[in-house]
Amino acid sequence: MTPVELSRTVLHAVRRAVDEGELAVAVVPERVVVAPPGPGGCGDYATNVALQLARPAGQPAPAVAELLRTRLLRTDGISDVVVTGPGFLNISLAGGADARLVRDILRAGPRYGHSDALAGQTIELHAAPEVRALVLMDAVARVLRAQGARPQLHCTRPPEDAWVRVLGVPEDIHVRPGRDALRPVPAPVDPTPLGRDAARWALLHPAPHDRPRIGDEHLVQRESNPLFRVRYAHARSRAVVRNAADLGFGPEPGPVNASALHQALADHPRVLAATAAHRAPDRLARHLVAVADALAPLLPSVLPLGDEKPSAAHRARLALAEAAGTVLAGGLSLLGIDAPAHL
Repeated sequence: MTPVELSRTVLHAVRRAVDEGELAVAVVPERVVVAPPGPGGCGDYATNVALQLARPAGQPAPAVAELLRTRLLRTDGISDVVVTGPGFLNISLAGGADARLVRDILRAGPRYGHSDALAGQTIELHAAPEVRALVLMDAVARVLRAQGARPQLHCTRPPEDAWVRVLGVPEDIHVRPGRDALRPVPAPVDPTPLGRDAARWALLHPAPHDRPRIGDEHLVQRESNPLFRVRYAHARSRAVVRNAADLGFGPEPGPVNASALHQALADHPRVLAATAAHRAPDRLARHLVAVADALAPLLPSVLPLGDEKPSAAHRARLALAEAAGTVLAGGLSLLGIDAPAHL
């Protein structure tokens, strides 16, 4: 149910209450405004229509709100209605938790899942003087910053020029002796011929104790390549948003039957926290594959087919697809990998 549809639903409840003699008002409002709840509110949307009707009806606003609440609770698509403050109606939609999740992601953008959990903490990272260890340290530092920490990067020698220029390893690594806390299984061959994105994925996707494969399989544009699946899912999510705009409609969070995707998106903050705690970018990489794979079945149903008109279901699926693309883009960025809008 979109805000426009909810506004009409509330207005219909007001008119029914007037027609049946529960509300004695001379003029029924032409429209009802619904908006996200303010401070002290709850649910998905709130409206002050009971306060507007109280004086004309000669009743206290809480009493007007309560009679409207009773009617709205009998409406399909509404799971709960709570009266707060002087008479605000706070409305929760069916599937409201999922809609709130999507709304939170779209509001936060690529920073969804970032937190201040490690704010004020300076964390020293020491990497072995080897390409995979330095790329892993860079990815860990990115995720630590997303959790509010201030990482300091150390190695016993400066990174090679190609690792900085091609792979994006930071130049400002402190050169000093120290225990190599980050010592993954080394790359068997030079990964730089793969280019930045494929090379970083090849080094970060396997767990640190696993031997990475450095080969052309990371460049092929097939479903057998996890990096391709992630980037393709992101590009598709951006494409459906562009195509929907061409058709004249946009995203609006609402109920969508896509529990696996909702769960994967809800897990994103936890995955980022675990990645930071365990210094394990492979957790984030595998999570992005799970998000991409859960998004794939939704994409064919996002846009209307043939002469079909855009509906609330299309808008809700579009919002969910955009949210998934946002998580994929943010996660790839933390791994130091580009998320192209066209692929």
